[in-house]
Amino acid sequence: MPAPPRFRSLWRVRTYVRPYLGQMVLMIVTAFVGIGAGILVPIMTKAVIDGPVASGERSRLLPLGLLALLFGVIEAFLAFVRRWVQSYAALGIESTIRNDLYAHLQRLPVAFHDKWQTGQLLSRATTDLGVLRRFLGFGLVFLITNIATFLTIVALLVNLYWPLGLVVMASALPLMWLSASFEREYAEVSRRVQDEQGDLATHVEEAATGIRVVKAFGRRRLVLEQYETRARSLHDSAMASVGLRAKFWSLLDVIPNLTLGTVLLFGALAVGRGDLTVGGLVAFMSLMLYLVWPIEALGWILATAQEASTAADRLYEVLDTVPSIADRPGVVALAPESVRGALVFEGVSFAYEGTAEPVLRDVRLSIEPGETVALVGATGSGKTTLASLVPRLYDVTGGRITLDGTDVRDVTLESLRRVVATAFEEPILFSASVRENLLLGTPGASDEDVAEALALAQAEFVHDLPFGLDTRVGEQGLSLSGGQRQRLALARAVIGKPRVLVLDDPLSALDVHTEALVEEALSRVLRGTTGLVVVHRPSTIALADRVAFLENGTITAVGTHSELLATHPSYRSILSAASEPVPEPEPAGRPSGGEP
Repeated sequence: MPAPPRFRSLWRVRTYVRPYLGQMVLMIVTAFVGIGAGILVPIMTKAVIDGPVASGERSRLLPLGLLALLFGVIEAFLAFVRRWVQSYAALGIESTIRNDLYAHLQRLPVAFHDKWQTGQLLSRATTDLGVLRRFLGFGLVFLITNIATFLTIVALLVNLYWPLGLVVMASALPLMWLSASFEREYAEVSRRVQDEQGDLATHVEEAATGIRVVKAFGRRRLVLEQYETRARSLHDSAMASVGLRAKFWSLLDVIPNLTLGTVLLFGALAVGRGDLTVGGLVAFMSLMLYLVWPIEALGWILATAQEASTAADRLYEVLDTVPSIADRPGVVALAPESVRGALVFEGVSFAYEGTAEPVLRDVRLSIEPGETVALVGATGSGKTTLASLVPRLYDVTGGRITLDGTDVRDVTLESLRRVVATAFEEPILFSASVRENLLLGTPGASDEDVAEALALAQAEFVHDLPFGLDTRVGEQGLSLSGGQRQRLALARAVIGKPRVLVLDDPLSALDVHTEALVEEALSRVLRGTTGLVVVHRPSTIALADRVAFLENGTITAVGTHSELLATHPSYRSILSAASEPVPEPEPAGRPSGGEP
């Protein structure tokens, strides 16, 4: 059965409900049985009043009273079972969806995360999932049981005294009209509230991670004002949703009360005429009171359903995004031991999504196995973008990149990133221990591998931390200096002894002395590894066998450092603009990957 358009995403969540279908059925059955036990109490009341009370047979009161008590105990026990089962199922469904969402976020390419605010993703993984859990665990059950309760009680009321039963049945018409009107109005407000929650979460997250910048520039008041503006907007939207719910729930309260008054008046007249017994009137009124909660709960259920529908829409906005970088059919896995490391850029072009102007145009470059090439160019020339194409953080939009003659898109992402390691200019560390950060890409590395990588990156300072390798570095590693973070990121890149090493100016935060030590160690690593080094500091050129000069998105010259200095004015201009001295040209016969 197709769902209404506004609830289509919510209907799709049924795939996550199926594993818990048994528990869902159990809690609905227990709810029905519990409600049935509760409904029998007014019927028992009628039997008592019209039987023992009317006839004076007191001996029959105790058994009937005990039976009514038994029904009450059964209802209470079943309510306990239902709540336990539905909580188990709802939490299980929420956990499954959250795991799928997180796994999908990991599959989505960097381009997706470039466009999405972190706070919006966080609100979907937390707030929206909580809303969905409340509806699936409670709202959905109450919706089903309350509808069944209403129909059952109306049938009993018609059976007790059909004229008043029809009055109660007719009261459902304004309820349906109000519900449809409320659902239409609440849909827009609900979406706005949930989107603004994501915007506010983004602001808080950015203010927390950028707290050093905020304090350094003395912009605490500005950031607070921006927060208050977003919080006020969220508050106003939330109050608008509260106003809608309050108006709807107030009208819901009026209808059963009006119906109750009408039933009491005409029921008393019916008793006076002898058309209805006193016990029948008491039972009728008791059953009517039993309807008050289902009707009042209708407002909460519909609000929860609309919020859950909006939450499902927001979740599927992410889940429906197809990863643009993924293993395509027929890909093969690279065996690390068989990779030589010949890296070739064949007419590579690249443009970011949504931009008309390409960043890279017809880039052609061949890097031999074991050779190191420095990529030099002005700021914005596309150096970092070109480096990001090797491990397929982005995919080329024209041409291709081959590794040992095979298009990198024709091998599995997992195996490609196992043989291609990257160290970024901005080192990213996680809120974990030093050891966990180092082993992120190579979890099976030995202690000897860790020690060797730390020595190479001149990162042996970790042994002086309070708990050594088990010291937690804090969020984004901000408990460490920029140079320390950069050295740990470099150690992480080389610990697995990759066949291809892509370095995006990984030495920019190092002092001159440490940089010289790291460069000396890197030269030994690069001797047997294919290296592509994005250079912003001229001293790093000493690591390279050749230099590729990138201008306006294309490589205009390739050669040794001395050749480009002699023949390419733009290259000389870029290097002379640097604040540090340009290194002396290396002898033309320097062995590939040799010492500087």
